[in-house]
Amino acid sequence: MKNIVQSIFMLCLLLIGSVGFSQAKKPTLMVVPSDVLCNQNGWMKTYNNQGNIVKVPDYKRAFQESTYLLLTISKINELMAERGFPLKNMESALKTLESNAAENAMRSSKETGAAVNESPIDQLKAIAKADIILQLTLTLNKTGPKKSVTFNLQGLDSYTDKQIASASGTGAPSFSAEIPVLLEEAVLAHMDNFTGSLQNHFDDMFENGREVIVRIQKWDDWDGDLESEYEDEELGTIIEDWMADNSVKGRFSTTDMTENMALFEQVRIPLFNEKGRAIDARRFVKKLSKFLKNSPYEIPNKLVMKGLGRATIILGGK
Repeated sequence: MKNIVQSIFMLCLLLIGSVGFSQAKKPTLMVVPSDVLCNQNGWMKTYNNQGNIVKVPDYKRAFQESTYLLLTISKINELMAERGFPLKNMESALKTLESNAAENAMRSSKETGAAVNESPIDQLKAIAKADIILQLTLTLNKTGPKKSVTFNLQGLDSYTDKQIASASGTGAPSFSAEIPVLLEEAVLAHMDNFTGSLQNHFDDMFENGREVIVRIQKWDDWDGDLESEYEDEELGTIIEDWMADNSVKGRFSTTDMTENMALFEQVRIPLFNEKGRAIDARRFVKKLSKFLKNSPYEIPNKLVMKGLGRATIILGGK
């Protein structure tokens, strides 16, 4: 009898732990209007990039000018929240982004004077720190007095930009003039499969690590390279061994390795450190940066980020 009670007690503990574990694994999401949606509605701004005219989304203008966009995103947030997925508020992220704009405009490289160059979506990702971006494309169809909504919702890993879930379709024509109502009618049939794909992707990340890209380069005036030897081992091999020791389950791919550069793709990094704090590519690669700065290597280097999931270490100075 005592053994049975103990067994039941242990089973209860395991069930409680598994419930808490699954609740802790929900990814954070943020809904963003796609470039196509922004372009169709004139929510774009242009700038001259060395003679090339570049168009980028103007998210602030989109929210200021479009009530239906705000209501539509609110409806998607509501539908996702009902399924237990926390969402980041894009409007709040934009306000934080705007407050940083002046500071970024003043920032430049110590050595070259080059300005910070990030796309609006990269800037937004860096502020929101969402695991998955839900990219929304929406078209309102009219047939006589009836209306319907055609939607395309893409779940993109914010670190790799890989599509990991999608849902698209057209709702039944309705006399309703409310876009959120039409949207709900269109997406409800797809939502469970969509959120299931998102959860499967995040479960894989939780178990096998988040995927990032790490690049190693060198300054032209540095007299060393990746073939330089330290304690009878080439620097490129030393870095490769560090990646094997610090990536989750030693999972990464050495895509390219020359005397001047190395490219590591599909590098799996843990989602959280031992204190339960989230880890991104910068925090992970900063450890490699410090490793190379310390004895016996003592290689000065500069860590450069592009988005959340791409980190470059430039050897030989800052």
